[in-house]
Amino acid sequence: MNQATDPISIRQLLEQATRLLNTESARLDAEVLLGHVLQQPRSHFHAWPEKLLPAASRKHFNQLLQRRLKGEPVAYLTGEREFWSLPLTVTTDTLIPRPETETLVARALERIPADRPHTIADLGTGSGAIAFAIARERPLCRIIATDIATAAIEVAHNTARRLGIHSIEFRTGYWCKPLTGMRFDMIVSNPPYIATTNPHLESGDVRFEPRTALASGPQGMDDLTPIAQCAINHLEPGGWLLMEHGYDQGELTRQLLEATGFVEVITYTDDAGLDRVVAGKSCP
Repeated sequence: MNQATDPISIRQLLEQATRLLNTESARLDAEVLLGHVLQQPRSHFHAWPEKLLPAASRKHFNQLLQRRLKGEPVAYLTGEREFWSLPLTVTTDTLIPRPETETLVARALERIPADRPHTIADLGTGSGAIAFAIARERPLCRIIATDIATAAIEVAHNTARRLGIHSIEFRTGYWCKPLTGMRFDMIVSNPPYIATTNPHLESGDVRFEPRTALASGPQGMDDLTPIAQCAINHLEPGGWLLMEHGYDQGELTRQLLEATGFVEVITYTDDAGLDRVVAGKSCP
């Protein structure tokens, strides 16, 4: 990279960073990082490619670039990830929201009426992605979001204040434990579901994310199972449970819900055509 004292344009800096990163997402990563440094949208770079950058901005960008070259996720470097068109705060205490999880949100919204109140629990809320998306689309809902990690709850609570979303109550605890005495029209969850032996856990961005939010026993089912078992006791008759799961866990999760007593169990695929969400209804 050019020294901080050498004049360099936005175009030149982005081209150099893209070559250094040398990945499929290199250009996007570089633009997102520079946008964060300059507090400008990516469209700014296309409108002003020859604009020279201040030395302080170049130094900050190069520091972030070096961290990205070591594998740190862009979302952690910027402290933000967009989900369902919402700018969510993410830290190393939270999982980075994935596009696949929007499948769960879309399927949940299909079952949530827009014209009347609905009670929903989001188990293992993390950054709050699912809860915020539902709250934005269905403002009449009352949502209880739980997570065992106090730090994650704090992140989500701060995001709620920043976004001006007041229909979510955050509670700390293990899956359904904070829901004692309560029943819901729907329960949603994106729990850990990767097998602890999966080599994917040791590669790429995933290395930097909280392991407890990713790995879940030898088959990846150690959290899906207790969620199904506790959720059925907290759903109103005819209420729905929707859980995200791994691409190869469709059959296992359907069997789990059916064995637990859910009916009308169905698997939904994500945009890549992979099994991603299981849904089941509590007996009316």
